[in-house]
Amino acid sequence: MADDTDDDRKYRAPALEKGLDILEMLAERGRPMTPSQMSALLGRSVSELFRMIQVLEFRGYIEPSADGYRLTNRLFQLGMAQAPIKSIIDVALPVMRDVTLATGQSCHLVVPSEDQIVVVARIEAPGDLGYSVRVGYRRPIIDATSGLMMYGKASDTAKAALRARLEPLHGERRVKVFVEEAEAAAAEGHARRPSDFVRGVTDVVAPVMGVDGIIATLICPHIERLPKVCDLDAVPAILIEGAGRISREMTAASQA
Repeated sequence: MADDTDDDRKYRAPALEKGLDILEMLAERGRPMTPSQMSALLGRSVSELFRMIQVLEFRGYIEPSADGYRLTNRLFQLGMAQAPIKSIIDVALPVMRDVTLATGQSCHLVVPSEDQIVVVARIEAPGDLGYSVRVGYRRPIIDATSGLMMYGKASDTAKAALRARLEPLHGERRVKVFVEEAEAAAAEGHARRPSDFVRGVTDVVAPVMGVDGIIATLICPHIERLPKVCDLDAVPAILIEGAGRISREMTAASQA
């Protein structure tokens, strides 16, 4: 977040910086916050932030909830308007439809966002029943099954940068365990583990690779359905094949 004591810049816009501070703090915290909580963390008075909060709410960037103000999907929608994001979604959606038909499960496309993962596209499971999460859903990369592939399949430079970002947030011991699990998943070519916040769901993840390393993951949150459409043990191969198709198209497009 910006530091008001920095006078080296030629131009400054204090009001804009206050608004950006609020948005960055809500993104970093990942939970609703009251004006009083914002005030304490930013070192500004509640009255100083009040007008910024009202403008951000009016423009649709934040919204009130029972626990305080939270981010809307407005920033996410702006980011999605970028051509690279749109192109990978365009390439991935037909493949994701094939995956859902083959597995009977929903399928999500996930990309990294600093120290988090974010769902940028999904295809619902065919039929009346299924499990999925909303587009725009975020989670710390260290807690996500997709995060294992994001780290394990990253370039050495990207791994070093991510580890440097994670250690101050989560501690060296926890990051060491995460790195070991990520390297094992990368060697396996996919990640698979029970969801740690929804019982009965097993996350299966395959990497989507680009020219310089991993650019996204495909994930199926697998639930047991009766009658079975596809056994859990068969899902990784289907996801890997689908992620490979997306990888080849994205690589070819970048080299064209």
